[in-house]
Amino acid sequence: MHQSHIDCDFVFYRGKVYKHLCEYFATINKMRNAILVHGWAHKDEYYEPKYPTSSNSHWLPWLSKQLMIRDIHTIAVEMPSSYYPDYLKWKIEFERYEITPETILVGHSCGGGFLIRWLSENKDKRVNKLILVAPWVGTEPDQPFDNTFFEFEWDNGLHLRTNKLIMFSSTNDVKSVKDSEEIIKHKLQNLKTIGLENKGHFTLQGLGSVEFPELLEMCLD
Repeated sequence: MHQSHIDCDFVFYRGKVYKHLCEYFATINKMRNAILVHGWAHKDEYYEPKYPTSSNSHWLPWLSKQLMIRDIHTIAVEMPSSYYPDYLKWKIEFERYEITPETILVGHSCGGGFLIRWLSENKDKRVNKLILVAPWVGTEPDQPFDNTFFEFEWDNGLHLRTNKLIMFSSTNDVKSVKDSEEIIKHKLQNLKTIGLENKGHFTLQGLGSVEFPELLEMCLD
């Protein structure tokens, strides 16, 4: 049987044909992009038709648009079964996207904790920025939660693989998140904490708006 020959030296990506793989990967590594990871949803909201999906909630769509119009390709990842996070499932979904030294990673709540674990376990990866918004790492869950989600070894050298490591913290967030923030401050070096007054858990209710200009500023800084 005749088998057709495919020239693997040519790669088609984003409307362009690259003659050599090295040219292709060089382009990928220079492309600015951002990946946003939402937090842990409550089950009743997850199954309620009137609520948007987790990746379309709060400030995520607004931030995506603001970055896109500045030519930063942005993906807000929709994690599977966000009401009961499964680390392996989240990892598989997350790794569908390009993560390069130019990537900005933004994680909200449990999504921030996920990014800390993923980077800790993937020491070959370097990113431009890691921005944590009210990050949570499993302290005092208020609904059924798989505690193995945060069973991992923290990388004390994580700060060496990102140009900026930033955490947003609100004065009136819930105790479980404040406790997580203290753990993160202790575990991660060179962490810049931005404290904001009375923003709750940085949700639509806490911010009072879908806009989050302080976060946009840190993404662009």
